[in-house]
Amino acid sequence: MTDSLDTALGALRPFPEDGSRADGPVAVDATDRLILDEARDAITSAAPGDVVTIGDRFGALTLGAVSLGARDVRAHQDAVDAEAALRANAFVARRGSFGHHPLGPDLLRAARVVLLQLPKSLAELTEIAEQIARYAAGDVVLYAGGRVKHMTHAMNDVLGALFADVTPSLARRKSRLLVAREPRPDVLDRPLTYPAGDVIPDVPGLPGPITVVTHGGVFAGGGLDGGTRLLLEQSDGWPPPSGPELAVDLGCGSGILATALALRGFEVVATDRSAAAVASARATATANDVGHLVRTVRDDAGASLPDGCAGLVLLNPPFHDRAAVSTDAAHRMFAAAGRVLRPGGELWTVYNSALRYRPALERAVGPTEQVARDRRFTVARSTRPTAKSLTDK
Repeated sequence: MTDSLDTALGALRPFPEDGSRADGPVAVDATDRLILDEARDAITSAAPGDVVTIGDRFGALTLGAVSLGARDVRAHQDAVDAEAALRANAFVARRGSFGHHPLGPDLLRAARVVLLQLPKSLAELTEIAEQIARYAAGDVVLYAGGRVKHMTHAMNDVLGALFADVTPSLARRKSRLLVAREPRPDVLDRPLTYPAGDVIPDVPGLPGPITVVTHGGVFAGGGLDGGTRLLLEQSDGWPPPSGPELAVDLGCGSGILATALALRGFEVVATDRSAAAVASARATATANDVGHLVRTVRDDAGASLPDGCAGLVLLNPPFHDRAAVSTDAAHRMFAAAGRVLRPGGELWTVYNSALRYRPALERAVGPTEQVARDRRFTVARSTRPTAKSLTDK
């Protein structure tokens, strides 16, 4: 690697930084370095606009490419906090060296070098790879890297269906690349897999089926996961819509909960950190004729919502970060729910029973009771205290 690349990567920081965690994320991992090292010649010879990065966690791929001479790099990051990290680390780059784009033609048109941190799901990889094969230049080279323990032969199969040449690299520091070239000539004749529409015929609490529209990166795809089903089975206990206040689907995913709320007469804000989730939730609401009642917002744990704006919050928090169990996001979402609920408002949460979130919900929101439980999941109702309930203690 060049000195300029080492200098740039050495200056990057994870965002937000958390010095209290010895096992916290690192701004540049072995996969970032392997991708940049293997693609270095292609990057240094690229014309402005030739280089695209996808899945950059903290800016290492984008800013590393800029340090190697790439200009007008187009970047797509699904998570809004990853975008924030890239902006926070952009001091190592020249102004105008990169720009953010949604996944699609504007991101990939005529691209010749694509740097990709492999996503966690085959569905997400399929959507990304189809877009690259369809819209990038005919001589595009895709450098797709990941940790060996997270990679499967099925990833080779996904890329092999779209590119004539897929070559795995040797492993280095527990990371490996799949280098894909030569988009297959029939790619333009194939329909895109995503967004995909699925019908769920039996949604608890609703009189009929609903249509779910999803992009590849959305949890549970077009299905109804067990936790969401258990939460919907308790929907008769949700407080009814009241006046102008909102219901919030916090971490909306495909938008099933937001759509169910709207079908019950609520005005809804559906919020998620993921661009794929927000697009899916918007499309799901529209497909069920309640798009006018659902506003979608891409932000981190409801950060853009005002204090005390909601009478009801529904939450099915994530408990994985890639393959590792992580409860950090859930605790931030509990705090967000406590902030956006008005006094007397309710948070209904479904979670894996083994995680025992009730004390955390009590601290972040207020008095919490178990409403339902099955073999895997627990549904809890937490109530934001009113001034009277506080004085009565």
